[in-house]
Amino acid sequence: MPRIVTMIASATEIVCALGFENELVARSHECDYPASVTRLPVCTAPRFDVHGSSLEIDQRVKRQIAEAASIYRVDADLLRQMQPDVIVTQAHCEVCAVSEKDVEQAMASWLRSPPTPLSDGEGSDWPKIVSLSPNNLGDVWQSIRNVANALGVSDRGEVLVKQLQARVERVSEKAPAMAERPTVACLEWLDPLMAAGNWVPELVAFAGGHNLFGSVGKHSPWMTWKQLCQRDPDIIVAMPCGFDLAKTRMEMASLKAHPEWKNLRAVRDRRVFVCDGNQFFNRPGPRLVESLEILAEIFHPGNLSFGHRGIGWERFE
Repeated sequence: MPRIVTMIASATEIVCALGFENELVARSHECDYPASVTRLPVCTAPRFDVHGSSLEIDQRVKRQIAEAASIYRVDADLLRQMQPDVIVTQAHCEVCAVSEKDVEQAMASWLRSPPTPLSDGEGSDWPKIVSLSPNNLGDVWQSIRNVANALGVSDRGEVLVKQLQARVERVSEKAPAMAERPTVACLEWLDPLMAAGNWVPELVAFAGGHNLFGSVGKHSPWMTWKQLCQRDPDIIVAMPCGFDLAKTRMEMASLKAHPEWKNLRAVRDRRVFVCDGNQFFNRPGPRLVESLEILAEIFHPGNLSFGHRGIGWERFE
């Protein structure tokens, strides 16, 4: 059986959903689901202090990038110890998680020659590197297939994708019939403001909402308070990248302190919600289906319930 190392939380969830949890030998510092994977040694770490306010974290990340330094550190010695056959990483966002480049640089010190693009590690000292780059839901399904192919269980990957797609379809069939589509602003960062892009606009549409900011398949864009006020959404959903429910609730103070906050329709109508973005919306893996269910519960209270309130989301007062 292959020895697997995952460098991104969504990859760990994919590997486990495919039935290979027992073959995992190491994980990234962000991999924490299912909870049983926390027993594994950690092979990555951020190069900056991840504690503090949204603004402080944003400033640290931008400073790190300006210095042309990687955001994350990969433990090359631990990787060598683990002797993985397959490493799953990502090429989607160098800010969100360890990148393919980080992995290759870490391994260059102890492996002789890098794999060619065609060999993908075959016939060399290098493990097989599976680099995921999901920009939309279709890419997420393909990521699952790619991991399944690398692990030699293509059929299992197709079954999992079809199961997830069926769940999406069930929600999307119910949600639009519940009410008129509310206009929605999904916030992936709070200070400064950033709208959620990539797969989130698709989730909003499937859940029966009309997404105002961010485009399907494109990286999350920065936005201004003027833009937020001009569009004046019916619903605001905060899902900051890397923040759990408690941290998101605390960081909402920066929004509440803004002089225009109280004038927004969503605030007046008590339709502002906070989510656990770290566990759900920010991870392009199987639990994006739960993320869809969360939005459906928020958009259609009293009509749709999947049991996520208080766990994945809550109303912000």
